[in-house]
Amino acid sequence: MAYELYYWDGIQGRGEFVRLALEEAGADYIDVAREPGRGTGAMLAIMKSESEPHIPFAPPFLKDGDLIIPHVANILFYLGPKLGLTPENERLRYVANGLQLTVTDFVAEVHDTHHPIDTSLYYEDQKQEAKARSAAFIRERIPKFLGYFERVLRQNPEGTNHLVGGALTYVDLSLFQVIEGLSYAFPKAIAKRRAEYPGLLALHGAVAKRPNIARYLASPRRLAFNEEGIFRHYPELDGAE
Repeated sequence: MAYELYYWDGIQGRGEFVRLALEEAGADYIDVAREPGRGTGAMLAIMKSESEPHIPFAPPFLKDGDLIIPHVANILFYLGPKLGLTPENERLRYVANGLQLTVTDFVAEVHDTHHPIDTSLYYEDQKQEAKARSAAFIRERIPKFLGYFERVLRQNPEGTNHLVGGALTYVDLSLFQVIEGLSYAFPKAIAKRRAEYPGLLALHGAVAKRPNIARYLASPRRLAFNEEGIFRHYPELDGAE
């Protein structure tokens, strides 16, 4: 039975972290919002259900049979062993989960660069606040998070090709997506700091060349970044430092 991924159509968003794992593993899955006749209505029906015993608060969520798993890190913690994308060492699986939760924190801060006041307001309604938030993000938060992941990669006892353990995990795929997204949203800021993160950039390049990932990136299933998703490019924010 195919996995069912529920997320908004038209954007990569948080759902992309799950898609990358499914695509790398060659898993059979359905991107429900893109299915004719189902769309986001099927997702909203589950979220608003008055009878479903374990309703998710928000997408993305994954349906495996009658089991519904919400939240990116939780979904990947569930999928990792099934897809061969988590360390065999059980203790390291919790390390991987901790790293993925840190990615979650980082992505939330990325989102808040363009919506620092209220998610229900348009970007144009909070542009000045977004400039201030982005300046702090570029100056302080990008180096804090990427510097941390660079150190984790460098200090991995099993080598510097992966963040945890000696083989590819879903965390490596997620860091690939983070670098992709930041390079789209803040190209000038990232260009200035590229020399500071050689390990992460090497990891990004290696993931992009993996056969299944390369095919996915070249396919119509990989939507382009746009100004409706989490990683948005507003030139006035890229020069905010």
